[in-house]
Amino acid sequence: MKRGLIVTLGLLATPHGRAAVLSGSDLRLPLGGAQGSVPWSIVVLLTLLTLVPAILLCMTPFVRLLVVFHFLRQALGTQTTPTNQTLIGLSLVLTWFLMQPVMATVQQVAIAPFQEGRISAMEAVDRGVLPVRDFMLRYARQKDLALFVEMAKMARPRRPEDLPMRVVVPAYILSELKVGFQIGAVIFLPFLVIDIVVAAITTSIGMLQLPPVVISTPLKILLFVLVDGWNLLVGSLVKSFG
Repeated sequence: MKRGLIVTLGLLATPHGRAAVLSGSDLRLPLGGAQGSVPWSIVVLLTLLTLVPAILLCMTPFVRLLVVFHFLRQALGTQTTPTNQTLIGLSLVLTWFLMQPVMATVQQVAIAPFQEGRISAMEAVDRGVLPVRDFMLRYARQKDLALFVEMAKMARPRRPEDLPMRVVVPAYILSELKVGFQIGAVIFLPFLVIDIVVAAITTSIGMLQLPPVVISTPLKILLFVLVDGWNLLVGSLVKSFG
């Protein structure tokens, strides 16, 4: 039915009706040819855009900062305060603060020359990756780098700068997680002592029906505020990247 309609339109459009089949094929080609690849291009582009934030966050101090802040919230005993949005926002702001020198270098060696037309897009990408890789190598442990070099079945490089990004990025993430858990454990200890002392006191005086958390949580929050905990914690985290 559809093909007959197309042929009829071709007959009406030509004076003698000799181009009917050709007109039908010409009318059908654009629908399944060039335009058919446009939706797939959009899907690929949107997929890449959704992955870029995750990749960038794994190549920055964001992981360490967020892990430490969540440990702090658990140590204080406040399950929903500060909220996840607040902790993520604070981590993003501190990440931007710490990565500013690296991004300035990327702007100078890659983005500015590309905007001026002196280098190609691929060369700009190659140049822009170098400052970020140097930043990650500065904080990646040798043990983690050796682990991924071994799993990648690569020859041992002469210098860390010769390592590819597929080795540097996962090694950096593991190193950041280890450091974040170490800092979180140190933060947990003083608050754990308060919990133990409060639990021992309430048990010794026979207050078995009263959960120790009811008393220890206000004490931990008061101690954290008195020592200006946010200032000390954020200052120590920023200095750890010095």
